[in-house]
Amino acid sequence: MRKTEEFAEAFRDLETRSDEDIAAAILDAQSAGLAAVRQSVSNLTAAARAAATRLRENPVGRLVYGGAGTSARLAVQDGVELVPTFGWPHTRLAYLIAGGPGALTQTAEGAEDDSDQARRDATAIDVGAADVCVTLSASGVTPYALAACAAAREAGAVTIGIANNAGAPLLAAAEHPILLETGPEPIGGSTRMTAGTAQKVTLNLFSTLVMIRMGRVYRGMMVDVIASNDKLRDRAARIVMEAAGVEENAARQALAASDNAVKPAVLIARGLTLADALALLDAHGGDLRHALAAAAADTA
Repeated sequence: MRKTEEFAEAFRDLETRSDEDIAAAILDAQSAGLAAVRQSVSNLTAAARAAATRLRENPVGRLVYGGAGTSARLAVQDGVELVPTFGWPHTRLAYLIAGGPGALTQTAEGAEDDSDQARRDATAIDVGAADVCVTLSASGVTPYALAACAAAREAGAVTIGIANNAGAPLLAAAEHPILLETGPEPIGGSTRMTAGTAQKVTLNLFSTLVMIRMGRVYRGMMVDVIASNDKLRDRAARIVMEAAGVEENAARQALAASDNAVKPAVLIARGLTLADALALLDAHGGDLRHALAAAAADTA
């Protein structure tokens, strides 16, 4: 039996315990999930390097997330949040969800067995060699996830498989396997718990590392943030102040000149025109650190 489906002796009396003891037991299980992520760091970082390389080499390449149930919902959350946080374009995201978008808010458990639909879905969104496909399945045997991964790999995409059982077929199907050996759940088979926590943390690490290597972070700041509300506009101003070494008024003036785009605003605040700032960023692949170094060299 797969470890994620086992009934753990340590939790046989779970419902008889006090509320505090139940919460503590479940929390301790989540800590074990984090330990499983730490064991996977070398494989995770290798996957992130391969993903960043593919996406840098292909300006229209996409991050494609695939899965069923909890895994799919976690994957979609990770992808969606790359847009406001890192300015990752919507057009460079795609999803393969068992049961379709409706399964994100309503259960469609039977859909996970439909491997033919996974292949049709992959064809429909035209997964190809420019893409990176991240497929998740706690069990590692979900037919939809396996077929989605296989279709992506056959199409030439970089494939990353995340599963919570050693020897899972999904790990063999993917070019870059990431095993999160979280073991039995406090409630047997409820992989929304420890396995889900480990998957969420893994996705956080993976996508953040990819975005860093894509030049979307500078000195620990989200310099591609989309300043779409007051909170984010204030954050953008603080980033420009910190990165350019200017006061708030100068930072906001630079942001106004760049239509609230942080990277060119930093360069504008350092004395460049908008056109020169954009050209410099383009010449350095959007990497602000390199653009600032080049600007400093030009004025030296």
